[in-house]
Amino acid sequence: QVQLVESGGGLVQAGGSLRLSCAASGSIISMRMGWYRQAPGKQREWVAVIISGGSTNYADSVKGRFTISRDNAKNTVYLQMNSLKPEDTAVYYCNARRVQGTFLVGADFWGQGTQVTVST
Repeated sequence: QVQLVESGGGLVQAGGSLRLSCAASGSIISMRMGWYRQAPGKQREWVAVIISGGSTNYADSVKGRFTISRDNAKNTVYLQMNSLKPEDTAVYYCNARRVQGTFLVGADFWGQGTQVTVST
């Protein structure tokens, strides 16, 4: 069982920046870590993922504006969000999934979420 705690959300004007953090209760070395978001009335959507070796992937809607990174020594994942837009407004969730070889195994672990609100 891994517990995830997000922080860093808040209210920011369009064009601004925020940095989200996700602290895990245990080692994330063998975990694929990701950020998802859910806007009001919409389904949760994937934003970005990073594997243990550091390879990353991003949703088209955030590519070039968001950067995911990880510090395995601190068991923490970050999401740097720049050039924020009102449509980025959502609750942002941290996700962890164990990796064995090239396979994702076991359950998804989720944090409680942190609200990001981008005003015009």
